[in-house]
Amino acid sequence: MTLDKKIYKKLLEVPKGKITTYGELAKSVNFTNGQRAVGKIMNKNPYPVIIPCHRVVKSDGKVGGYGYGEEIKINMLKKEGVKIKDGKILDWENTVYRF
Repeated sequence: MTLDKKIYKKLLEVPKGKITTYGELAKSVNFTNGQRAVGKIMNKNPYPVIIPCHRVVKSDGKVGGYGYGEEIKINMLKKEGVKIKDGKILDWENTVYRF
């Protein structure tokens, strides 16, 4: 299985209302220091409706980029129940999903 398929498959485990980080996602497939590569893989996601790349955020709590724009990413996360203020995830410890 290719790296992107492993990452997409792992991302499917993150439930609505939760987020994970690029680094956590990389570690979950044993890819040390792979957060940038994960970002590039998320950017190429061929099925954004099925594979919820909007649930991947930066480790500093900022929402980060999204192919359709940061505002859309924020709105999608908020609709799923993620609390965000000024582009940052609130209640980090209860919102982050650990693999």
